[in-house]
Amino acid sequence: MQPRTNGFQPVFCTIVPPHLLDKLSQADDPLLADPARRTLEADGARRHHRQVTALAWAPHPPRTADPVPTKPHRTLYDCRHGTDLPGRKVRDEGDDPTGDASVNRAYAGLGATFELLLAEYGRSSIDGKGLPLIGSVHYDEKYNNAFFDGEQMVFGDGDGEIFLDFTVAIDVIAHELAHGLTQYTANLTYQGQSGALNESVSDVFGSLVKQYSLGQSAEQGDWLIGAGLLAPRVSGVALRSMKAPGTAYDDDVLGKDPQPASMDDYIETDEDNGGVHLNSGIPNRAFYLLATALGGNAWERAGRIWFDVLTGGELAQNADFAAFARLTVAAARSRFGEGDEVEAVLKAWSEVGVPTR
Repeated sequence: MQPRTNGFQPVFCTIVPPHLLDKLSQADDPLLADPARRTLEADGARRHHRQVTALAWAPHPPRTADPVPTKPHRTLYDCRHGTDLPGRKVRDEGDDPTGDASVNRAYAGLGATFELLLAEYGRSSIDGKGLPLIGSVHYDEKYNNAFFDGEQMVFGDGDGEIFLDFTVAIDVIAHELAHGLTQYTANLTYQGQSGALNESVSDVFGSLVKQYSLGQSAEQGDWLIGAGLLAPRVSGVALRSMKAPGTAYDDDVLGKDPQPASMDDYIETDEDNGGVHLNSGIPNRAFYLLATALGGNAWERAGRIWFDVLTGGELAQNADFAAFARLTVAAARSRFGEGDEVEAVLKAWSEVGVPTR
């Protein structure tokens, strides 16, 4: 296992995985296939651009001389269905709501993510130093995705047939922003099991932000990623289920949710950076099992353990599931001592088939 380095590896991360868009692009109906095909092409171009520019990328200069901000600095832009980023500025921090619901939802989602990180974990923005949060809405025509490109959030409007506006789900907003949190902390390599952990961490914090903003306990949460994002014609409830991976949708066009729930069904593939959106279901379910076993608010104990591992400096960039699991056990023991938390962590990973010893 290679040690974690201080070098950043900003990646292009989307909420809708390539395998799902690929399935949709093969639909007989051009109203479904064409937007999916264009989205795949746009994502491919953005992903290539990110790979080419990654070597020249550097994190924003530290602002250690100034007090760490305790309030967010959000700026929202409107791409007006173009692809030039960030677009036209439409709302700055402290401005009144606009007449555009997408702008207002993105503004609120960025704020909710900032609030959870600061109030519960003492972290000012995703970099710990109050990094301004930038979001662009109405990206491209019928763009079926949302992404974080290493610097900002971008939201499509969806095609209206399969996907709705990507700002409608607060956990999608938080998921994408959490990729930035990972980028500034553990910087997990976006490939194989470390990439699946990268995706899973974003799902975890996406769910935590949603539950925090709604005042829900672990038992009350739906543990769905992207609930409300699928159009009415789709037979499904969300993009993913942390509670029951593989059950989020079963649709004539999209097919059946392929996520595995345990290592028994781990998927070996060269697609999607080694199945990062698929195998993330395994650590997702481990977190769900831990949070519901502990009860109460998931962000208080289960979320704290995950946050401690992410920010603790011991997680290798190319860590596999077992390495991450072992660190969660150590983090639980360090923060809570020998007790319910450690036992619940051990049991959660055991249930999904990931060894902790």
